[in-house]
Amino acid sequence: MNLNQNGTKSHVGFILKKPDVLAGKFTGTRQRLWRLMLEGSLLWLPTIGVYRFWLLSRKRRFYWSHTIVGEDALEYTGSSLQLLAGFFLAQVVFVPVYILLLFFYLQSPGVRFAGYAGVAVLWLFLTGYAQFGVRQFLLTRTIWRGIRFSMDGGALVYAIRRTLWVAVSIGTLGLAYPWQVLSLWRYRYAHTWYGDKKCEFSGRWRQVGPIFHFHQLVWILILAGIFLVASPNFHSGGTPGNRIYQVPPELLWAIIGGGLTYFLASLAHIKAITTSRLLSVVTLGKTRIRVRVATSALLWQYFLFAVVVIIVAILFQKLFYSHLTGLRVPIDFGNHASPLQVSQSGWTYLYLPAVYLAHLASVSVLQELILRFGFWKLVVTGSTIRNHSDLQNVRAMGEESSLGGQGVADGLNVGDY
Repeated sequence: MNLNQNGTKSHVGFILKKPDVLAGKFTGTRQRLWRLMLEGSLLWLPTIGVYRFWLLSRKRRFYWSHTIVGEDALEYTGSSLQLLAGFFLAQVVFVPVYILLLFFYLQSPGVRFAGYAGVAVLWLFLTGYAQFGVRQFLLTRTIWRGIRFSMDGGALVYAIRRTLWVAVSIGTLGLAYPWQVLSLWRYRYAHTWYGDKKCEFSGRWRQVGPIFHFHQLVWILILAGIFLVASPNFHSGGTPGNRIYQVPPELLWAIIGGGLTYFLASLAHIKAITTSRLLSVVTLGKTRIRVRVATSALLWQYFLFAVVVIIVAILFQKLFYSHLTGLRVPIDFGNHASPLQVSQSGWTYLYLPAVYLAHLASVSVLQELILRFGFWKLVVTGSTIRNHSDLQNVRAMGEESSLGGQGVADGLNVGDY
């Protein structure tokens, strides 16, 4: 309140402008996802694996429909039949690769080694192709506020770029890895569109490089410590098969255990920092994204997953794998084989794959419920979009991409979402 020159009172008011910010929300639950995964696991075997395409589509709709930005949820328009058709199209690529593997297997050791190395490079190239292709497939089937995302660029170009960067990173013992990450992120987002508005990416080395190289240095020191303690210089006396340690074996195991724990923690830290900082430099015109993924939350998920997987492995060992010894019967289908031997041998060969598949299915379900669900939720709930009013004039454009990239991704089991 102020006084005018004539002595009367005047009230000075402030108009508070509503912040131009949208927050991300995720309304899905692990209970709902658990039921979906359980149903998919039970139907996988009777359908000889074909139901996996329907399960993948249902999972994508689950994540998309429960991801809400502002007050609008994402919409996934892909279908299970598209996934199935893409998988069959991709066999044009995979069948010749399998024939090549069989051909090299029948060659001399030198030729076999060279052939396998060539196939490994080809596999690396196809993985890059699949990563870009499945991203293109997903974006062009994602709609928000009635506007479709899209992606131009080429999967072949991305695959070549990724393959060369991997070679450089290996050649530099990982020193070039941060540049690899930035280069691939920049290519992906430089070709991403929301309607007629193009994304921009302004990531720099200082946002991810120092963190990665710090952890890399610690990894090297831990490995050096393990080799140093386990080396013969720390032995004295005894026979070659029965060394007497100057350093207690407990110390060696403590270093290994501490190293593994640190490695897991560092992976969580690198992923949290990379996701938060690099997504936060993605812009759509004046619209900016801010993402914060807490390292502690991600680390808790990693440790929980590791502990649960170990428990499941122990349970399968005690309840199922331990019975294999009793089921093993000498396989002899000649004149001296009794019907009981043949029957028991047949059950052995059915029992082992069934148990193994059940074990893999259990780990896959746990990975989905703990890691993928947890990471998706962390990213969504940690995201805000600023200056979203700049998106009000976006015009719809783009169309669904081809099925080839998604098919290759299904064949290599990469890029569910």
